[in-house]
Amino acid sequence: MSTTPRHVRLPRTLDAAGFRLLNDWQRDFPVVPRPFAQIGAEVGMAEHDVIAAYRRFVDDGLVSRVGAVFAPCRLGASALAALAAPPGRLEEVAARISREPAINHNYQREHAYNLWFVVTAASPGGLREVVAGIERDTGCAVIVLPLEEEFHIDLGFDLKTGGRARRHACHALDAGAASPAAAVPMESACALPALERDLVTALQAGLPLVAEPFAALGARAGLSAGMAMELIERWLAEGLVRRFGVVVRHHELGLGANAMCVWDVPDEVVSGLGRRLAAEPAVTLCYRRRRALPGWPYNLFCMIHGSARGEVLAARDDLAARLGLDAHPHDVLFSCRRFKQTGACYLPPREAAHA
Repeated sequence: MSTTPRHVRLPRTLDAAGFRLLNDWQRDFPVVPRPFAQIGAEVGMAEHDVIAAYRRFVDDGLVSRVGAVFAPCRLGASALAALAAPPGRLEEVAARISREPAINHNYQREHAYNLWFVVTAASPGGLREVVAGIERDTGCAVIVLPLEEEFHIDLGFDLKTGGRARRHACHALDAGAASPAAAVPMESACALPALERDLVTALQAGLPLVAEPFAALGARAGLSAGMAMELIERWLAEGLVRRFGVVVRHHELGLGANAMCVWDVPDEVVSGLGRRLAAEPAVTLCYRRRRALPGWPYNLFCMIHGSARGEVLAARDDLAARLGLDAHPHDVLFSCRRFKQTGACYLPPREAAHA
């Protein structure tokens, strides 16, 4: 099993308590009226100092937000998409993509399909509308690659090792099988009761960094703090929220190299290979997606993050050799530039306001 080390770059001024604030509450964040007081009691800090530290992490770019990571395809519609932008129009096309509230990630990668982005929407129809608008405005055909089977999807990073957070083993392996996206009923955000839709909208911006954040969050959605906490706990139990906690930004923490590694694996063996691949510590994301023939033949994807290109390639080549993956057609798409990285937006504020 690959154990290639990755070197996380932390602020020199970060003490042991601050490290724990970044590392230990990426999941299992306390859903209680005063969570920062509870965290402070565990690390030996006053509540106001914990809040100030998280605000500083956000301002410095180390943390994207504190809040919910919704499970792909469990709340509304989500898909990876790509297009081939003419080199001379790359920035123009990227800017058009990034303007969409429904786009939460937009990266340039080393491939003929040079712009890769994630589209989320309240419904499949809404997702198709976003894609159609991008095609119309850019003149570039978009390939859409919906999730078909998830093996490991959780961008929590263990900052002690530079690898993915290991508090919970890969759920696909724990269950003895992967989770086919098609087997999980998709709950459209539009189908949720109005108050729940409003809470989804409020959560997309992250938890307010105040002493009683769930009261402030509930106020945004017309709910009491108790009702907001109850809904979040229920969504966690039901799997609509994958994890609730600190969402770190890997690039700012020194993991500036990342590659999307892909293979064209026969359908009858892709699930088994995907589960084995997901068990590798070097792998931060792993899933099966629909092919887009003839231009995109690959169905097995994984992401590997590292501090340098050579480090990522070494980890990739090691696991591919041990698992026999390169017997199948394959490619490696390194990220060149990050145009946008935010949390998923299933209900843009303007949609919520008119719901």
